[in-house]
Amino acid sequence: MSDAKKTYRDLDAWNLAMTLVETTYAVTKRLPDSERFNLISQMQKSATSIPSNVAEGQGRGTVRFGLWFLRVAIGSAAELDTQVELARRLKYVTAGATRELDSQLERVRQMLYGLRREHERRIAAAGATVISLFLLWRASGVLA
Repeated sequence: MSDAKKTYRDLDAWNLAMTLVETTYAVTKRLPDSERFNLISQMQKSATSIPSNVAEGQGRGTVRFGLWFLRVAIGSAAELDTQVELARRLKYVTAGATRELDSQLERVRQMLYGLRREHERRIAAAGATVISLFLLWRASGVLA
């Protein structure tokens, strides 16, 4: 999309995060039923939180809100990573069984970091513009 504002569905990070959710659900099917209300539920919630927060941040329409929700999504990615590691340590799944999930999670995390840097850059640029305008107005006598 060139001039039109992107929706969350246009973001590669959201699309890959949605695939990550699907992969997470597939992996959690391997966990024992005794973990249905604990680790399975937590992994699914963490995974689902990632694209949900990307969508909400983009849907809010402001860079500051977008940055907040990207930070939440990054936190959810860290939660999921921890939960996958726990599932491996408890021997519910093997490293081979989570290889694709690990790969997708790392790629999603990289994309989220990139989006976060872009939002931070845009906020800094906006702040610099405000300061420049203030100094210009002050120098011109508009603000006395």
